[in-house]
Amino acid sequence: MEIKNFFRLVTEIVERNNICVLLFTLLISCHLSSSCNFSSAKRHNRINKSSISSTNIIASSLLGVGYPMISDTISSAILDRRCYSVSYNKLTRQPNWVMWQLTGEHVMKRKDGVWNEYREDTELPSEFRSTLGDYASSGYDRGHMCPGGDCNWDDEGRDETFLLSNMCPQNPNLNRGDWKEIEMACRKWAKQYDNIYIVCGPIFFKSQQHEKIGPHQIPVPEAFFKVILCVESNNPKGIGFICRNSDGNRKKDFYVNSIRQVERVTGYKFFPNLNDSIKSVVYDMDDINEW
Repeated sequence: MEIKNFFRLVTEIVERNNICVLLFTLLISCHLSSSCNFSSAKRHNRINKSSISSTNIIASSLLGVGYPMISDTISSAILDRRCYSVSYNKLTRQPNWVMWQLTGEHVMKRKDGVWNEYREDTELPSEFRSTLGDYASSGYDRGHMCPGGDCNWDDEGRDETFLLSNMCPQNPNLNRGDWKEIEMACRKWAKQYDNIYIVCGPIFFKSQQHEKIGPHQIPVPEAFFKVILCVESNNPKGIGFICRNSDGNRKKDFYVNSIRQVERVTGYKFFPNLNDSIKSVVYDMDDINEW
């Protein structure tokens, strides 16, 4: 209902002293308004985040280097969790990217134990989220983007890494092999350099028909990326990895790319707030031996 027509109708009702009809009209108008807002939100590929809140204890640091910049045509809702932030895609029901900071102190405070508490992200509307049933008997692991081992210095942060909004369908051999080795290397570098920034996520090749799993037909990524940044003032450095979502047991340097190369493949712009003088040093580094 257009605003001008609505107010003309209200005026006519008031002039006739028909209060009951007026109240009914107001109620219908509110319903139409909320429906229009929801439709508009869907058109713009946005998820209503009004109910999504969390205390991200490293968000200010992440914003210092900047969240990745992605195309406006990609569905994205930023969810700030306690130990990481995620750009969530309601169409793929997976992250576009997940970003976190890892420090030497975080690694030193890691707790012993194994957790296996995978669960749906109930803070997302049910029509936008993946479920445990989507992964059941699929042949794919629920692959962490931000690993639990990077956040288990904080109980709430560790638990949030097991939300399916932090997961992608990942080949078991990759997830439990080379991808895990890269995660372990990141912890070593965090201890060595005290502070690193990590961004990772799925890659969907536009030229391919994606395999799909589960009742919600979750698309399976063809590959995964990870970029790591160290902004240590005396020796800044960066490196990237691209891993095909398939079997493989290779050395880490097989997957090495520069941050700039990963940007070309993904179309993302990483660390947009980073000083240009540092970018010029770290963005083209692709030698793992420098780490």
